[in-house]
Amino acid sequence: MLHGMEVANEALPLPKPDASGDELFRLGLLYSTGQGGAPLDYVSAHMLFNLAAMRGSVEAKVYRKELADEMALEDVAEAQRQAREWLARG
Repeated sequence: MLHGMEVANEALPLPKPDASGDELFRLGLLYSTGQGGAPLDYVSAHMLFNLAAMRGSVEAKVYRKELADEMALEDVAEAQRQAREWLARG
Protein backbone atom coordinates (compact mmCIF):
# COMPACT_ATOMS: atom_id res chain seq x y z
CA MET A 1 0.00 0.00 0.00
CA LEU A 2 1.28 3.45 -0.86
CA HIS A 3 1.84 5.84 2.04
CA GLY A 4 -0.99 8.38 2.17
CA MET A 5 -3.44 6.00 0.51
CA GLU A 6 -6.14 3.82 1.98
CA VAL A 7 -7.97 0.93 0.42
CA ALA A 8 -11.75 1.15 0.19
CA ASN A 9 -13.64 -2.14 -0.01
CA GLU A 10 -10.32 -3.90 -0.70
CA ALA A 11 -10.47 -2.50 -4.22
CA LEU A 12 -8.94 0.71 -5.48
CA PRO A 13 -6.89 3.04 -3.31
CA LEU A 14 -8.47 6.40 -2.62
CA PRO A 15 -6.29 9.39 -1.83
CA LYS A 16 -6.22 10.58 1.75
CA PRO A 17 -6.38 14.34 2.36
CA ASP A 18 -2.66 14.37 3.21
CA ALA A 19 -1.56 12.46 0.08
CA SER A 20 1.55 13.96 -1.48
CA GLY A 21 1.82 15.19 -5.04
CA ASP A 22 3.88 12.12 -5.93
CA GLU A 23 1.30 9.74 -4.44
CA LEU A 24 -1.54 11.46 -6.28
CA PHE A 25 0.51 11.36 -9.49
CA ARG A 26 1.14 7.61 -9.16
CA LEU A 27 -2.55 6.95 -8.58
CA GLY A 28 -3.39 9.11 -11.62
CA LEU A 29 -1.04 6.95 -13.67
CA LEU A 30 -2.98 3.84 -12.66
CA TYR A 31 -6.27 5.36 -13.83
CA SER A 32 -4.78 6.79 -17.02
CA THR A 33 -3.43 3.37 -18.05
CA GLY A 34 -5.95 1.01 -16.46
CA GLN A 35 -3.16 -0.79 -14.59
CA GLY A 36 -2.78 -1.94 -11.01
CA GLY A 37 -6.42 -2.97 -10.69
CA ALA A 38 -7.68 0.50 -11.58
CA PRO A 39 -10.24 0.96 -14.34
CA LEU A 40 -9.24 3.02 -17.35
CA ASP A 41 -10.84 6.30 -16.26
CA TYR A 42 -9.58 9.54 -17.78
CA VAL A 43 -11.84 11.74 -15.62
CA SER A 44 -10.39 10.27 -12.41
CA ALA A 45 -6.87 10.35 -13.84
CA HIS A 46 -7.21 14.03 -14.79
CA MET A 47 -8.61 14.85 -11.34
CA LEU A 48 -5.65 13.11 -9.67
CA PHE A 49 -3.08 14.75 -11.97
CA ASN A 50 -4.70 18.11 -11.23
CA LEU A 51 -4.45 17.53 -7.47
CA ALA A 52 -0.89 16.24 -7.82
CA ALA A 53 0.09 19.33 -9.80
CA MET A 54 -1.39 21.52 -7.07
CA ARG A 55 0.84 19.67 -4.58
CA GLY A 56 4.00 20.26 -6.56
CA SER A 57 4.26 17.39 -9.05
CA VAL A 58 5.78 18.81 -12.23
CA GLU A 59 5.21 15.51 -14.07
CA ALA A 60 1.50 15.67 -13.26
CA LYS A 61 1.17 18.99 -15.10
CA VAL A 62 2.54 17.40 -18.27
CA TYR A 63 0.33 14.32 -18.01
CA ARG A 64 -2.75 16.42 -17.18
CA LYS A 65 -2.22 18.51 -20.33
CA GLU A 66 -1.69 15.45 -22.54
CA LEU A 67 -4.76 13.74 -21.09
CA ALA A 68 -6.93 16.86 -21.45
CA ASP A 69 -6.04 16.96 -25.15
CA GLU A 70 -7.60 13.47 -25.50
CA MET A 71 -10.74 14.25 -23.48
CA ALA A 72 -14.05 15.91 -24.26
CA LEU A 73 -14.41 19.38 -22.72
CA GLU A 74 -17.28 18.24 -20.50
CA ASP A 75 -15.12 15.39 -19.12
CA VAL A 76 -12.33 17.84 -18.28
CA ALA A 77 -14.91 20.04 -16.52
CA GLU A 78 -16.17 17.00 -14.57
CA ALA A 79 -12.61 16.13 -13.51
CA GLN A 80 -12.07 19.70 -12.31
CA ARG A 81 -15.36 19.58 -10.37
CA GLN A 82 -14.33 16.32 -8.70
CA ALA A 83 -10.95 17.80 -7.75
CA ARG A 84 -12.68 20.77 -6.11
CA GLU A 85 -14.99 18.40 -4.19
CA TRP A 86 -12.03 16.34 -2.99
CA LEU A 87 -10.25 19.49 -1.79
CA ALA A 88 -13.39 20.66 0.01
CA ARG A 89 -13.64 17.31 1.88
CA GLY A 90 -10.00 17.44 2.98
